[in-house]
Amino acid sequence: MRRALVALLVLAGVLQAVDAHAFSWLGVRIRDLSEQEMEEIASHHGIREGFGVVIVEVLEGTPAAHSGLRAGDIVVAFGERPVTETRMLQRLIAAAPMDAEARLTILRREGRRQLNVRLASMPRDVLGDRVAAEFGFALRDGQPQGELGGAAVASGAPAIAVVLRGSAAERAGLEVGDVLLQIGDRAVISRDAARDALADTPLDRALSVAVRRGERRVSVTIAHP
Repeated sequence: MRRALVALLVLAGVLQAVDAHAFSWLGVRIRDLSEQEMEEIASHHGIREGFGVVIVEVLEGTPAAHSGLRAGDIVVAFGERPVTETRMLQRLIAAAPMDAEARLTILRREGRRQLNVRLASMPRDVLGDRVAAEFGFALRDGQPQGELGGAAVASGAPAIAVVLRGSAAERAGLEVGDVLLQIGDRAVISRDAARDALADTPLDRALSVAVRRGERRVSVTIAHP
């Protein structure tokens, strides 16, 4: 809880100044440290309190791969800012310029080191998922065409897989299992179509979506994050 609060304080207002269509991208999958890993880091590296984000996977051909970043590395700082949890690192990367090198401070078993990386523009499919996450939800692929409670379900229409607790999506009433039909004025018939529509969605205004919930069509307006 305390780490999340620190991240929010450091990052307050960062994304409001960033064009969602120009998010920077590192090209990694990450996760938070476990409590046991924090204790091990504190002990092994002489840090009073272990913190950081674990690199789970480095995607091939990405800025992360070109920089020498490896799976298992623990990112503890981005530039001069300490990194305490995944959402913080994601936002710092997204807000960083693509035309200059960024510096990552990482921990490996053999010690601390710094890597320079030149970030790239986030791919549209990744950007769509990222915008959804900023509003507080995640998508999954839909079910094959058929009948659901007597109502026809569009083939491949994406559904809501996750609604983050306390997020704008939860406050707006979006629910896990809702079948996404429309984003703004664009009909979406697949997860890829939904990602494409989300990639064009600005983060400084509300997001309007239409979903099928059981047999009903429901309109939901999600406040900007």
